[in-house]
Amino acid sequence: MTPLDYDFLRGFLKQRSGLVLSNDKQYLIESRLMPIVRKQGLSGLGELVQKLKAPGAEALAAKVTEAMTTNESFFFRDKTPFDHFKEVMLPALLKARATKRHIRIWCAAASTGQEPYSLAMILKEMGPQLAGWRFEIIGTDLSGEVLERAKAGVYTQFEVQRGLPIQMLLKYFVQNGDQWTISPEIRSMVHYRTLNLLNDFSALGQFDIVYCRNVLIYFDQPTKIDVLNRTARLTAPDGYLLLGAAETVVGLTDSFKPINDRRGLYVPAVKAPAPAATAAPKLMAMAGGRPV
Repeated sequence: MTPLDYDFLRGFLKQRSGLVLSNDKQYLIESRLMPIVRKQGLSGLGELVQKLKAPGAEALAAKVTEAMTTNESFFFRDKTPFDHFKEVMLPALLKARATKRHIRIWCAAASTGQEPYSLAMILKEMGPQLAGWRFEIIGTDLSGEVLERAKAGVYTQFEVQRGLPIQMLLKYFVQNGDQWTISPEIRSMVHYRTLNLLNDFSALGQFDIVYCRNVLIYFDQPTKIDVLNRTARLTAPDGYLLLGAAETVVGLTDSFKPINDRRGLYVPAVKAPAPAATAAPKLMAMAGGRPV
């Protein structure tokens, strides 16, 4: 791979997915893209670059983008964001939405589905307490391939052993050989859509809770700012945003503010309405009695 090829791929991936690669990531591109090169019967990454530059390369471009996307995920990952869900967000929203009894949740980087299914299991465990409530969980991801896996809800023994309590495994999964399939009742609680965060996502509507974890770390600063500000416009004024442990809004946007002692949890920084303008008192001219 020549320096020009590498520069092209860096620019291509930045434009397609927001992924920012430093000058020393050639090894990452080679390890992720060489399987595509071999599968396509190409001579090397140089020929792959030429194919990407040619008209009608959308299918190949999608494969390259998906190969470079990190899809690391597991059930109840990092635990803390799910504690926030049970201890802070749900209690507050159950009070605030007592009349409407409808809560919308967006997992903005759903990957293979472990995060949204973890939230669905928490809700299911609450049982009668949520009778009459409607919860919408929307999972989105850039990669259509991983979303197909999420929709299927089939996981390996290794995947279910990472973070999933044994009682939940036995309660909500069915074993088939060395694979485990999540129950239809949990799978039906989550709806998936292919979505690139670089594109307009306003059509998703307003959400009460947004999980956007371990995504911003791959973006440059202007892209982080843009995504956060557009996310703020979709977050209810009394809603919540969850970011990954290595991510923050501080220094990037004033649209959200952190909650003290709740790592990774943010709320919209709703600005108080400006006071109504008070008209200056009109003075009466002594001569003629008209306001001046």
